[in-house]
Amino acid sequence: MTPKHPEIIVKLTGHDGNAFAVLGRCREAAKEAGLSDDEIAAFLDEAMAGDYDHLLQTAMRWFDIQ
Repeated sequence: MTPKHPEIIVKLTGHDGNAFAVLGRCREAAKEAGLSDDEIAAFLDEAMAGDYDHLLQTAMRWFDIQ
């Protein structure tokens, strides 16, 4: 499955894996890549709509997670 934004690489391995850290890394990568505030908010809303597994699955659907 190709992510929605494959050009945005989010490195999660070797870093703090709590939900807030994952959200922060994704948000920062999206912001640096130039996504609009509305699109970043849409990602955050979707990612926070479930449990931790849902958060990781959403991140993988949106970005290239490494």
